[in-house]
Amino acid sequence: MKDFKRVFFILGIVVALLAFYISTQTKSVQTKSTKPIVAVSSFALYDIVTHLAPKSVEIVNILPFGVDAHSFEPTPKLMASLERSSLVVYSGAGLEPWIDGFVFKSDTINMSQFVTLKKLSGSHSHHQHSHTKHQSNLDPHYWLDFENMKKATEVVSQALIKLDAKNREIYEQNKKNYIKMLENLDSSYTQSLNSCKKDVIITNHNAFSYLASRYGFEVEALSGLSPEAQPSAKQIAILMEHIKEDDIKTIFFESFVSDKVINAIAKDVKVGVDTLQPLGNITKNEAQKGMGYEQIMRQNLTKLQKALECH
Repeated sequence: MKDFKRVFFILGIVVALLAFYISTQTKSVQTKSTKPIVAVSSFALYDIVTHLAPKSVEIVNILPFGVDAHSFEPTPKLMASLERSSLVVYSGAGLEPWIDGFVFKSDTINMSQFVTLKKLSGSHSHHQHSHTKHQSNLDPHYWLDFENMKKATEVVSQALIKLDAKNREIYEQNKKNYIKMLENLDSSYTQSLNSCKKDVIITNHNAFSYLASRYGFEVEALSGLSPEAQPSAKQIAILMEHIKEDDIKTIFFESFVSDKVINAIAKDVKVGVDTLQPLGNITKNEAQKGMGYEQIMRQNLTKLQKALECH
């Protein structure tokens, strides 16, 4: 009899624990389901949304950290998650070719329609961005202009308020804070790059024309706008001449691009090599460190100051 009582007692505990587990899982699912889902396709847009709505929406980061934005292709599972999203914000200007032909069931924002885009100069137009076939005369790296980031922040804020009006005050306040941060960045760049000995940087590809145009320096690129393009021997020779003539001390490459050619050039002309982050995406290591747009742009500024020999 005692054995039966013990069995019933244990079964009672198991049933209670099981009921508690099911209850907590149900509540968790219900909590998640009450949040609007917002999908974003580039790191700069992801950074805006995470600062404006850190808790009130569920954010789907379309481009996984550590993946090159230029060659990314979404999985069927990811495309299915886009269909469940209440809002999709993508960069535009040809940066996401996989969007062509995809019919969104949710509200959609093509951010390139709300910012000021730069046209490519003649010297770069033949080095087209590999994914801007229908807009090959436009530079898609607009997030490197703080004025464009402010415009994007305004657009995202309005969209979030439309989607989730009960949190209007939170979005408005977070928008003000984020724009203030961008204004501080702009001020830091203006002051730090105001008086520099040099006026040109060398990179593996020209993703920095917005920065260069705004702060008065030039970019000499190994492969124009396309990071995948293989430079010719002539292009390499011309770049090496620029390095020697301008007495360049440091040349830059990106985390998602092979540094083989740049390192070979640096070895031949005896200069240093460093990374400059164009923020199409961030690395897994940067994500693990919790680095955002502000931190990385300040890191870029420190490197630009050194390369341009600013006072």
